[in-house]
Amino acid sequence: MNSKTIFPASLGGSVNVPGDKSISQRVAMLASLAEGTSKVTGYLNGEDARSTLSAMEQMGATAEFRDGALFITGVAGQLRPPAEPLNMGNSGTGARLLAGLVAGAGFEATMIGDESLSSRPMGRIRNPLELMGAHIGLTGKRGTLPMVICGGKLQGTGYLLPMASAQVKSCVLLAGLYAEGKTTVVEPRPTRDHTEKLFQALDIPIQINGLEISIEGFGAAGPRFKARDFVIPGDFSSAAFWIVAIAARPGAELLLEHVGLNPRRTALLDVLKRMGADIEVTVAEAKGDPYGTIKVRGAQLTGTVIEGDEIPNLIDEIPILSVAAALADGPTDIRDAAELRVKESDRIAEMVKNLRRFGVEVEEKDDGMVVTGPATLKTPAGAIDSHDDHRIAMSVAILNTFSTGAIQIENVGCVDTSYPEFWQHMERLGGKVESL
Repeated sequence: MNSKTIFPASLGGSVNVPGDKSISQRVAMLASLAEGTSKVTGYLNGEDARSTLSAMEQMGATAEFRDGALFITGVAGQLRPPAEPLNMGNSGTGARLLAGLVAGAGFEATMIGDESLSSRPMGRIRNPLELMGAHIGLTGKRGTLPMVICGGKLQGTGYLLPMASAQVKSCVLLAGLYAEGKTTVVEPRPTRDHTEKLFQALDIPIQINGLEISIEGFGAAGPRFKARDFVIPGDFSSAAFWIVAIAARPGAELLLEHVGLNPRRTALLDVLKRMGADIEVTVAEAKGDPYGTIKVRGAQLTGTVIEGDEIPNLIDEIPILSVAAALADGPTDIRDAAELRVKESDRIAEMVKNLRRFGVEVEEKDDGMVVTGPATLKTPAGAIDSHDDHRIAMSVAILNTFSTGAIQIENVGCVDTSYPEFWQHMERLGGKVESL
């Protein structure tokens, strides 16, 4: 079904969220490059991760789900030209990161996506890849997909990111695996470092000096490293919906286990604690991305300012943070988040529109919004369209659990891109959902 009716609810309990989407996609790429077979436990079986895995299979890797795990046999650095265009579906992460690998692999390939992905800008990866020697043809309107990549014979380069972007950083580092000489990326602000941690876990030579990350390329022959086993933690961005749902609900409690706790992903926790949330985190020792347990007890939140260096590390959580802001006492000012304008939807405009439909006082800014609470939510008239944006659909669903009446959300199939079990988990935690 592509439409859901969401009812008001008091949520609480425990749930294990699915595997981290960003890590799953990166593991699919790197395990497909490795020599030998990697066992991957916890791989997210959502549409974005599946499209990335399918693209790697088109270029020579083999993959099989069995016995509760994913087994990927790699190509030992030697990707082969795909017979058909690489269809990345809705995945911006998959498209931008994979472009780096294809640019280094020494052949021509075309990359396509769905309507949403085909509206998102790709010029930010074209510039560094062409500096390294690839040719990137963006045949869509305004520098978008379809993208034709002609790669090979790359030269290492130094690249100062014009904006904080883990996707662009990872694209350049992955291309650098095939380059001659050193490739260095300098970030203006810290961003997600899943790629760097996976390089370290696979013993791929990488140097990290503050905001400067360098690798020595393997050249046109491609990278050589051994397969290994991977355990992917629960996706923090998926957990964020339940964390906010409970943190803003006095008297409620939540337990989340085996959740990824990479410090460059968990700025949401710092913001919520600043707003008065009662959150307890226990981190387990692990090679690679840390993981652990999150306990949340509901409380009355207060508004805050969200800006600057913390924005890249909670960019995906801002839609659900705006829900917390609507329930908090006083204004919450979200700044420096203009990147939200070019996600699966214009997430600033969509959340402002939807919050207003619930009766929330909100002011739209070019790079964010000011939300003033606590709002007395009213049930909107008519259905709400997600515009095929999974984070908008899930954020509005959580918001309505605090309202007084049922709402209908249309075009919710997009939720399967990152969190296929979302609706079942809502019901497990006490919510009520009906499919139409």
